Amino acid sequence: MLILIFTLSCKDVNKKSYLPGSIGSINSLGVVMSNELWEGSVGDKVREHFAAPVVGLTWDEPLFSIEHMPLKVFTGTTRYRRAVLFVDVDTVNVAHVKSDLYATPQEIGVIKGRNQQEIISSLDAKADEIIAAIKAMELKETQKRFLRSLSKDKIMEDKFGITWRLPSIYKVGKKEDNFVWIDRDIQKGSMNIIAYEIPRKSLTNDSTFVTDFIRMRDSIGEKYIPGPDVLNKKTYMTTEDAFSPYFFTTEIGGKKALEVRSIWDMENYPMAGPFATYIIDDEPNDRKLVLEAFTFAPATNKRDYMFELEAILRTVKFK
Repeated sequence: MLILIFTLSCKDVNKKSYLPGSIGSINSLGVVMSNELWEGSVGDKVREHFAAPVVGLTWDEPLFSIEHMPLKVFTGTTRYRRAVLFVDVDTVNVAHVKSDLYATPQEIGVIKGRNQQEIISSLDAKADEIIAAIKAMELKETQKRFLRSLSKDKIMEDKFGITWRLPSIYKVGKKEDNFVWIDRDIQKGSMNIIAYEIPRKSLTNDSTFVTDFIRMRDSIGEKYIPGPDVLNKKTYMTTEDAFSPYFFTTEIGGKKALEVRSIWDMENYPMAGPFATYIIDDEPNDRKLVLEAFTFAPATNKRDYMFELEAILRTVKFK
């Protein structure tokens, strides 16, 4: 029995180890389905879910960059794509997610139905689960790529008692007693991370939370994040009034956190961009740790910039 168990285990390990590495850009999705389905109501339903606008960006950008391919094309190295959605009419009605089927890492959402209505119903029921699986994989893949060149700066460990995977291209731009600003230059702007602490009892009133959050964020912007020099006018980062923030519960470093996404702008100056704030409940240290990512990249898509910043913040660990 021991020999049999060992043999079967080796087969599983070998099968896994022989899988080729997956390919594809981050946040790209190969959709495998017939042209007939793609051009009809099934294709519309796929686009409704998987090309839905990402929340909190300055203009609409899709959740995934979709590439449609007919079933006959899904062969050879095409099967090595990291993220795939497979949709087909069949004799069964099934909907599930398969991991590492042809390559690794890989997530394949499989939707089959006996008719188009069954497929559409399954897409409505399973889309969120498939999206969550693909996003989790893409975050891990992005974080793995950080390992190629990590920053050795210990500023976040020294000031806030956290460690993380920060690519070496990011540099500390400003540090105060309770504030750190880290950024990197990109072709048309910058990608930024800021961190600071607030008392643990802050932002606890549900009825005034939105107002209190905006007031807190704007005060940090006024104190630490100045804009360009303008004659006789003070410029600093604020929260854009015209956009209502989106709020989500999440977890960072094993601790409960609140995620807030919206648009920042610059007081008295025409600058704006997306931000994502994570308010982490750090009970052992009797504080809330605030980590925020924001991007300035005028006339440029920002989805992948914000995704990279989120991937960095989700590597945080508390000492």
